[in-house]
Amino acid sequence: MQGYKNVERVKPSGLELVDRLVGVQRVTKVTKGGRAFGFSAIVVVGDGNGVVGHGLGKSKDVSSAIAKAVEDAKKNLVRIPILEGTLPHEQKGKFGGAKVFIKPASPGTGVIAGGAVRAVLESVGVHDVLSKSQGSSNPHNAVKATFDALLQLRSAAAIAKQRGISLEKVFNG
Repeated sequence: MQGYKNVERVKPSGLELVDRLVGVQRVTKVTKGGRAFGFSAIVVVGDGNGVVGHGLGKSKDVSSAIAKAVEDAKKNLVRIPILEGTLPHEQKGKFGGAKVFIKPASPGTGVIAGGAVRAVLESVGVHDVLSKSQGSSNPHNAVKATFDALLQLRSAAAIAKQRGISLEKVFNG
């Protein structure tokens, strides 16, 4: 979460967090005694009202990997500006080979997104959004690219405060 301006970290206490499983991978470690199987799980948690976090958990069995991922996700919760069920403006995000483009949509559009991007946007609480995922479809990188885009979003009020001008002046110049 470093490298982003005005990112508001959130404490998990007192929030009704819902976790969404993005993906579970079975990983294999080959040793002289044969193959040792493990699992890694990527999870997104959110309250559906602008607070979201993601986490990765690894374990020998699936359920504890998911539990570890949820705990990890609760450690890095951030607040995302939401404007009437959609985003304040369009934004591109990038992580590794994954690129994500998110764009606000009119009410009634729904969440037009696939896989990992959809899980993140629904956890944030965005109801109307258009998105395009390009490049890598790796769920780890897609989630992080979506977070990259979301963390760059700024509300009009935040921009007005930062520039020290009125809200009308932001829109009317």
